[in-house]
Amino acid sequence: MKRKLIAAVGVAAMIAGVAACGSDGGGASAKDPKDRDETLTVWLMNDAESTWPELVKDVNKQFKKKYPKVEVKVQFQQWGDKTKKLDAALGGDKFPDVVELGNTETMTYILNGALAEIDPEKYENSDSWIQGLKDTCTYEEKQYCVPYYAGARVAVHNKEMFKKATGSEDVPETEEKLTSALDKLQQEYGSDKAFSPLYLPGMYWYAAMSYVHAYGGTIADYNEDTKEFKGALSKPESVKGLKHFMKLVNKYNHADRTKDELDHANVMANEKAAMIYGNSWEAGSVVEGESGNPKLKDKVGTAVMPGPGGKPLPSFIGGSDLGIVEKSEVQDLAEDWVSMYTSADSMKVLATKKILPNNTAQLEPLKKDPETEAAAKAVPHAWFTPIAPGWTAVEKQNVLTNMLVSMVKGESVEAAAKKADKKIDELINNEA
Repeated sequence: MKRKLIAAVGVAAMIAGVAACGSDGGGASAKDPKDRDETLTVWLMNDAESTWPELVKDVNKQFKKKYPKVEVKVQFQQWGDKTKKLDAALGGDKFPDVVELGNTETMTYILNGALAEIDPEKYENSDSWIQGLKDTCTYEEKQYCVPYYAGARVAVHNKEMFKKATGSEDVPETEEKLTSALDKLQQEYGSDKAFSPLYLPGMYWYAAMSYVHAYGGTIADYNEDTKEFKGALSKPESVKGLKHFMKLVNKYNHADRTKDELDHANVMANEKAAMIYGNSWEAGSVVEGESGNPKLKDKVGTAVMPGPGGKPLPSFIGGSDLGIVEKSEVQDLAEDWVSMYTSADSMKVLATKKILPNNTAQLEPLKKDPETEAAAKAVPHAWFTPIAPGWTAVEKQNVLTNMLVSMVKGESVEAAAKKADKKIDELINNEA
């Protein structure tokens, strides 16, 4: 299956663009770096602006030293409208040369031809990039983006509540002991009907699929013979995981079970939950920020989430990648900037911010840091959504969340999973 060109770019325009890029890019790259005078536009998400602005500043300074006449425009984007803005930009003539993409977004832009192929050898630590992130950049054995940082979900808990109810502020290492602790938390705080020992929303599909994977199930399987994906949620292993998830939701979540997880840090900040299953950085959100509760400072901890069978719960691997736009006429400059921004020194800066770096070598020390231990240990064994051409459509049409809501409302797991598989089969093999 070949990558499509973005819809707004006609074949003739693309040929002209490639020819122009080839001549301009070749001529430009032949110049002395100090004579380059183009503009490089970089789109980063607002996390970089708010949490590690010094890294952006230092890399730009490093880049400016090599290319003193090149203007670097770093434009910070919001997750809510980035995709819409990017699609419009790619269809016009004012687009970024480098763009940060959430790792669930990359496949769409790889398949529609928006991202240029990259050579991993040009980037430091590429031999130890976290496999789950590298996979999100790979299609047909070629790579189209550079891993930026990783994320994983962990148990975020109120240590004070756990201590009062169970005698220990720690999350137990096995699920059997965890559910016992949750029962004690219910006894201690259950007079508040809005309190949930474990706030696990019914629409939280990342959590649901973690339980699916814990039992050996998958969202969809790939058939090497047909070269197609097929929905696998109604398989016995997946059904076991979905039933396990729904059991936890129904027993321990006493709030609206038809919601998603977007406000679960706020629920915990309001002391209406003793525990959530969230991104490691959400422990900070419980305490800090506009909706945080500063009274919980030093009372919120993270731990590996216990899963079925005495093993940790497999986590979805989150994070971001950096892509170089195929239409860019300064791809060599873009490569150099991304190389500097994802170097070992740059990853060291992210690690000081408790952000997981893009490679296993620099991830290792974070497994010994209490603040990052749980997430760092979860990353190497994490799972990811199917690397399929139609996965974006599956997400956009809310196939998984619709299935989960049906289960919460009383439909059998088996019936709801079969319907979801049917819808997945309609969408997952079709390029957007």
